[in-house]
Amino acid sequence: MLAPVTTPRYVALAALVRDRIAGEQLAPHTLLPSERELGDAHGVSRMTARQALTLLEREGLVYRRPPRGTFVAEPRVRFHVGSFSEEADRQGRRPAARLLWAERQEPSPDTRRALGLAEGEEVHAFHRVRSMDGVPLALETTYFPADLTPGILDVGVEGSLWAVLRERYGVDPATSTAVLESIILDDVSQAHLGAGSATTGILLTRSTYDTAGRCIEHARDVYRADRASFEVTATVAPPD
Repeated sequence: MLAPVTTPRYVALAALVRDRIAGEQLAPHTLLPSERELGDAHGVSRMTARQALTLLEREGLVYRRPPRGTFVAEPRVRFHVGSFSEEADRQGRRPAARLLWAERQEPSPDTRRALGLAEGEEVHAFHRVRSMDGVPLALETTYFPADLTPGILDVGVEGSLWAVLRERYGVDPATSTAVLESIILDDVSQAHLGAGSATTGILLTRSTYDTAGRCIEHARDVYRADRASFEVTATVAPPD
């Protein structure tokens, strides 16, 4: 039975199930009790139980397989801001990339500013679907200064573009910064990532700098919010 709360009953029930998942009491792909069973066990209506499961589904913690029921989802992949491939390697996972397009183009004003390019300078741009262990997780749109990366459009891009920068051009990515925003995936992104309608995404607008402080990459990365999370570390300055 749920204790009296001031928050809606379905939110309290969702929190209870969420805590059990986070505490690893419920393993991935475990079949959860039905709406009726969940409601009876906690003294709430079947509709309240349905609302709780719907909330957890939107958060990516459970998935439904009618008529079999509702199951615990795989945990989100935790990323640091930086290279997708290197993050996959760090976690012992298998990264992959599927190229959608690659071209030389005139940069947008935002990309020109980020890369510090002069008027008339161009970029090499890549648009790829990134996967781990065969599961699509992100759409990457990456821009490099064209004068820094001659011939890169002819290079295989199934793996890390940072590795290409190091090995082919002697450019060492040193730091990467990003702004994270919550978005709703558009229809095209949903199709590429195998996501349902109105799935939430995480947009990273990212800039990468070499050891000399030059911005060598500007990117817009879109991740499935129900399959990815980001770990952020900050240095706290002492108070004045």
